[in-house]
Formats: sequence, structure tokens, C-alpha cells
Amino acid sequence: MKVSGIKYLANQGIENIWKNKMMAFATFCVLLISLLLVGCSALFYINMNSMILGLGNQNEIAVYLYPDTPQERVGEINAQLLELENVDTVVYNSKDEAYERMQNQISQGKEIFNYIDDHEFMPDGFSVTVINNDQIENTTQVICQIAEVEVAKSSPQVAQFLRELRRVVTLIAGAVIVALAVVSMIMISNTTKASVFARREEIQIMKYVGATNTFIRTPFFVEGFVTGFFAGSGAFLITWAVYRSVYNILLNQGTLMSAFGVTSVIPFADIRLIVGASYLLVGGLVGALGSVISTRRHLNV
Repeated sequence: MKVSGIKYLANQGIENIWKNKMMAFATFCVLLISLLLVGCSALFYINMNSMILGLGNQNEIAVYLYPDTPQERVGEINAQLLELENVDTVVYNSKDEAYERMQNQISQGKEIFNYIDDHEFMPDGFSVTVINNDQIENTTQVICQIAEVEVAKSSPQVAQFLRELRRVVTLIAGAVIVALAVVSMIMISNTTKASVFARREEIQIMKYVGATNTFIRTPFFVEGFVTGFFAGSGAFLITWAVYRSVYNILLNQGTLMSAFGVTSVIPFADIRLIVGASYLLVGGLVGALGSVISTRRHLNV
């Protein structure tokens, strides 16, 4: 097909949107709602998973050294911990900090500390966070094998709970997304079929006068693609506005929300290109293919 022919058919597809603006608007609305349902569900799952991982990063390994460990050895152990495969961060807790923390914890018996001249009996220690919370128990065992480490404590039960929670969230979110995708495809299919059915006589006349299937389908393809593209653009703008508003509300909650891992919510700026491209691509292709497929039964005359 010549370039002039392709240009003509593309123009016909765009003109059809205006000629059949009510059906085009109905298709646009259905595509918009469908994209929002699936897109927002996917974003909710991604952020829930990120929040669970964020909670896992707060699960620390408490490392305590023997009280008589030389100070130069403390620095060596710090370096050893950082070299471990699954270790993310290491924070040194000195004897002074441990002594002060103990004083704060025993607020009702502070007079006891009047009889303690020094606090050399307190151990130096470290707070260690891990990269993969599922491997925290193995990492704890490795740390226990380091010389001068008296004890290393972690909460593998917390890691197991978060692992199970992430599995459940994945299953539920996956089922919801698949269900919404199926419902959305049915809605889009019915809408595009209704749009094409309204012009079935026009298709049949073109077929009778010798128009090829490609010649008939191309304007519908362009019409569906343009409608889907604008539906994707609308879905992206709505998602952007709602996401930023919710993100700012959560971010302003401060310390309370950090305890629930909300600080791990992904900023929209980090994912806007992927979200935008997905909305536009899926919207355009679904609209185009839906229109083309719906013309099939009316081409057999």
C-alpha cells in the first residue's frame, strides 16, 4: 500500500472518531476505567511489597562483644561485619551509649547507678541490618562465629511472618489484578463490538464494492488506537494526581508511618515513565486490536 493510501486511511480513522463521537466516547470511558482499575491495583501491590521489604529492613541483628574486647579489635570487627554478603548497614553502639540506654530503661531504680563507679562491664556492640531479611537467621549464625562476639540476636520469627505476609499479598493481589483484567477485557470487547455493530452496514457496503479486508480494518485500527491512546493519557494523569496526593499525605505522617514501612512507598517520580508508557501502550493496543477483531464477523458477506 502506498504512503498516500496509508495517510488516507489514517485520516478516515480519525474522522470516524468525530462522526461517531458518542460510541467513541463510550469506548474511551470504558478503556479509561479499565486501565485505572488494573493500573492502580498493580501500583498498590508494588507499594505493598515495597512496604513489607521496608519493614524487613527494620529487623536488626543485635551484636554484643565481650566486655574486655580491645578497642582496636572493635574496629576490625566492624570491618568484618561490613564484608559479610548479606549485611547492609552496621551501626556501632559504644559502652557509654549502652550504659546510658540502660539508665533510661531502669528509670525507677536510678539510685542503683550511684553505687557503680564505672561502666566498663558494659559491652560494645553493633546494630546490623541485612539486605535479604529471609536470610537473617543464617547471617546471625555467621556473625556468632566471629571472634570476640559474645552473642548475636535477631528475630527470625519476624522475618518468617513478613515472608508469609508477602506471599499472601502476592497471591491476593495477583488474583485481583487477573480478575480485573478479565472483567476489563470483557467490558472493552462488548463496547468495541457495539461500536462496530452500529456501522455494520457501512462495512458490508464497502465489502460489496470490492474493498479489501485491510482497507476496511485500517480506519478501525487507527480509530481504536487513538481512542485507547487518549484513554491511557487520561488514566496516567488521574493516577499521577491521586498517587501524589496519597503519597504526600502518608509522608506527612512522620514517625508513626515509618513504623509501618510507609517510608518505603515508591515516589511517583521514580516510576512515572514506566507507568506512563504502560498506560499509553496498553491503551492504544487494546483499543486498536479490540476494534479490528470486532470487524471480523461483519467482513464475511
